[in-house]
Amino acid sequence: MSRESSVPPGTGWPGDPATATTPVARTPAEVGRLAAESPDLLELTARQSVCRACPRLVTWREQVALEPRRSFDQQRYWGRPIPGWGDEQARILLLGLAPAAHGGNRTGRVFTGDRSGDWLFAALHEVGLATLPTSIAADDGQRLLDTRMVAAVRCAPPANKPEPVERDTCAPWLDAELELLPSVRVVVALGAFGFDAALSSLRRRGWEIPRPRPLFGHAREYTLSSDRREGDITLIGCFHPSQQNTFTGRLTMPMLTEVLRLAQQRAGFDRPTGVPPS
Repeated sequence: MSRESSVPPGTGWPGDPATATTPVARTPAEVGRLAAESPDLLELTARQSVCRACPRLVTWREQVALEPRRSFDQQRYWGRPIPGWGDEQARILLLGLAPAAHGGNRTGRVFTGDRSGDWLFAALHEVGLATLPTSIAADDGQRLLDTRMVAAVRCAPPANKPEPVERDTCAPWLDAELELLPSVRVVVALGAFGFDAALSSLRRRGWEIPRPRPLFGHAREYTLSSDRREGDITLIGCFHPSQQNTFTGRLTMPMLTEVLRLAQQRAGFDRPTGVPPS
C-alpha cells in the first residue's frame, strides 16, 4: 500500500481534533505559547496533535509510520503526536510515559493497539471506567468514564526513552491540559517517569508538593493542596503495565485494579466499583 509519514490533519482520521488550519508548534517557545493560549480542550488537543517541536521525535515517529511491523503492513499509521483523550469532566487522570511506536503511533490514541493498553483497558473496564475491555483503534467505540488519559511525552520515542529536552519541551501541553481539567481529583501516574512528570506539572500549576518530595512506588499515594482551587488532588503511583512488568509478575491484574479502585475512592465516586454505569 502507498504510505505517508503521517496523517494530514483534517483528512478524516477518526477522532482527529485538528484541521488544516490548526497552528503548528515548531520550537519549545511555540509549544509554551500555543499551549497557554488554547481556549479549551478541543483546541489544545488539536494543537498537541500537530506539534513538530522535537526534531528527533518527529523523524522517528514518521520513520516508523513508513516502515511498519510486518503484522501491520496493511494498516495506515497515524504518525503524529498523540493528544490527551477521554472524559472532559474527568475526576481521574491517567498519566503515562509516551506512546508506543506501533501502538498509539499507529492508532492515533494513547494506550491503544499494544500490550500495555490491553492490560490497562481490561482493568479500566473491570472497575467501571471504560465501556469496553479492549482498545484497538480510534473508531472502535471505546469510551472512558469519568477518566482521561495522557502521555507525558506525546510522540513515540526511540527505545521508549525520551531525552530530557524532549520531556521539557512537551511539558507545557500537560500543564495546559491540567489547567483545563478543573474536575480532576486524582492523578494515577503509570511508572516513575509519569510520576515525576505529574509532580513537576502540578507544582508549576500551583499545587503544594509535600516535603520530603514524594517517592514513586506502587499504590503509594500523596495529597497535594492548592490555594488556587477547591479540594485536594491525590497523586497515586502505579507500576507501568509494560510487558517487562506484566510478564515478570511485578504488576498483576489484581494490583492494577486495586490502584484504579483506590483512585475511584479518592475521587469520591458514588457508584459501586466494578459496575459500569448504564
